Amino acid sequence: METATNTRGRNHFTAAVIGAGPSGAWTAYRLARDGARVLLVDPSHPREKPCGGGITGRALSIVSSAVALHDLPAVRVRSARFLDSGGRASAAVPLDAGRHHHRLIVASRACFDGLLVAAARRAGADVMTARVTDVVRLNGAFRIDTADGRAPTASFVVGADGANSLVRRRFFRAFRRDQLALATGFFAHGATSDEIAIELLTNPPGYIWSFPRPDHLAIGVCAQADAGVTAAALRARTADWIRATGLGQGCRLEPYSWPIPSLSAADFDALDPAGPGWMLVGDAAGLVDPLTREGIFFALQSAEYAAEALAAAAPRPHRAFTHRVRSEIADDLARGARFKDEFFRPRLTRLLMEALRRSEPIRRVMADLVAGTQSYRGLKCRLARTMELGLAWRVMGGFAEPRPPAIAQRDQ
Repeated sequence: METATNTRGRNHFTAAVIGAGPSGAWTAYRLARDGARVLLVDPSHPREKPCGGGITGRALSIVSSAVALHDLPAVRVRSARFLDSGGRASAAVPLDAGRHHHRLIVASRACFDGLLVAAARRAGADVMTARVTDVVRLNGAFRIDTADGRAPTASFVVGADGANSLVRRRFFRAFRRDQLALATGFFAHGATSDEIAIELLTNPPGYIWSFPRPDHLAIGVCAQADAGVTAAALRARTADWIRATGLGQGCRLEPYSWPIPSLSAADFDALDPAGPGWMLVGDAAGLVDPLTREGIFFALQSAEYAAEALAAAAPRPHRAFTHRVRSEIADDLARGARFKDEFFRPRLTRLLMEALRRSEPIRRVMADLVAGTQSYRGLKCRLARTMELGLAWRVMGGFAEPRPPAIAQRDQ
């Protein structure tokens, strides 16, 4: 068992960060860089995580000052290919933004997370490899109980321990089943690509994907946990998709499953990610795009907000953090959740495939959604401004406001 590194002979910390994925490692880095005494606790990171592994350009821009990204083995994604049912028809959406700009890369999470943990160590964070069994409020501080008996204390606790967050369960409440999605599928070892493939599903609502990592494909399906479909049934559907599309065919398939927060618009509107002495960041706070399921950018963004709120030394840092998360993250994700409620309906998915095949402006909109540069706040207006207005309004018809007569007259 590894002991805490960079120890200073004391067992009390300014902040204890539970979980060393992107949100936890980056919180620890930012706090330690600003002079706080930080403990980062996790039993297994850096490790591979069963997910697509897509990291957007805006996420990379947050960490580029501290992480040597040229040391990160990754696939630079050239395009996203949207497949019709069974792969019989498709539409390619270019993502490549030029030699010096990464719109989307796919990396090993063990490597990416490892670079962030290393950055936190260099900044001065103590790193403890241990499983946290409890967090107890005690005399104005928090005791961090671990499986090996160590019990350091901290003035503040940051829960960065994912969808099954212990910190969340202790100080707020666990996610309900309807607030979770299940991602399950296979790592297809022995094949890779420079293209992601996506097929939208209507029953259950969600999508199947293939993301190319440096030495394998991450192929999976994501659906709401309360959709009434078991992980085994979803994996069987993924295996059928592999046979139908040929993606990963003949490779060694390694199964995986993982829960992902999937909040509703009402959940985001009422988001409460912090309280006196504690904050939740990343997946533990539920900060995942409800449509694309992208979470790394929001993990890093919320980590920045947590570190900045604590560094400001205000009397109630949790309130400043909550306000910022609600206004700068949750508001847009709530719009995305409302968008998602209609997105996977059969009529809309058919129209979307038609739009992607026919319309270059709509392909650009979809490319920006996949790359994380298109907010939901401006999505309807952007679609309305495309040169394909008739098609755009047909696609948006299920969830857009009625088309104003003035716009119709101007477009004639």
